[in-house]
Amino acid sequence: MSKTLQHPAVARALSFGLLLMFWIAAAELTADASVLPQPWLLLGPFAEAIASGALPYHLGMTLWRVVCAFVPAMAIGAAIGFLMGRVSAVDQWLDPWLVVFLNLPALVLIVLCYLWIGLNEAAAILAVVLNKVPNVATIVREGARALDPSLGAMAEVYRMRPLARLRHVILPQLAPFIAGAARSGIAVIWKIVLVVEFLGRSSGIGFQIHFYFQLFDVAMVLVYALSFIGVMLLVEALILQPSERRVRRWRTA
Repeated sequence: MSKTLQHPAVARALSFGLLLMFWIAAAELTADASVLPQPWLLLGPFAEAIASGALPYHLGMTLWRVVCAFVPAMAIGAAIGFLMGRVSAVDQWLDPWLVVFLNLPALVLIVLCYLWIGLNEAAAILAVVLNKVPNVATIVREGARALDPSLGAMAEVYRMRPLARLRHVILPQLAPFIAGAARSGIAVIWKIVLVVEFLGRSSGIGFQIHFYFQLFDVAMVLVYALSFIGVMLLVEALILQPSERRVRRWRTA
C-alpha cells in the first residue's frame, strides 16, 4: 500500500484530490457562488467560452507571447551567464547589473517598457524578456563555474575543435543548469505575461482576467486562469520534465 501511495502518478492524483476537496469545502463555507463557485459550476462557462472561440483565441495569444519571450530570454541569459561564469572580468562588470535587475520588481519594468516604447507587442515581449534574463544568467553562471577542469584539459590534449568541445564537453555539463533555468523560466514567464496583458494588452488570458475582474465575475476569472494553468502543467509534464531527466541521465549512468 505504501509503495502504491509513493508512486508519482498516484501521489499527484491524491494531491489534486485533496486540493479539489479543499475547494469544495471552502465554496460550501462561503455559501455564495458569486464569491467562490463550486468546481462543477465552472463547466457551463468553460463550455461557452470554448464554443464562442474566445478561450482558444486568448489562450493562443498568451502562449504565443510566452514562446516569443521564452526563446530570447533563454538564449540571451544563457550566453551572458556562460561568459560571466568563465571570464572573471565580464563577471565583475556585469554582476552589479545582474543584482539590480534581479531585485527590480517586474511591475516596474513592465510599466517602464509601456511608457518608453508604447502599449504594443514589442514593449510587452521586451518587458518579459528583461524580467527573465537575469534569472537564467544567474543559474547558467553557476553551471559555467562548475565545469570540470579535467574535462577541459582532456579537450586540450586531444586538440578538439571549438564546436566539438562545445558540443561534447561544455554543453553536457551545462545542460542540467540550462534545463533547470528553462523549467523555472517557463513558470515565471507565463505569470509575467499575464501581468503584461492585464496592464496593457487587448488580448490574452491576462486581458480576459482584467475584463471579468471589472465585472466581478469570479467564475470566468477562474475559467480563464485554470485553463491556462492546465496548459502550462501539460507543457511542464510532457516537455520540460522529460527533457530535464534526459539531460541529467549522464550524471547517474
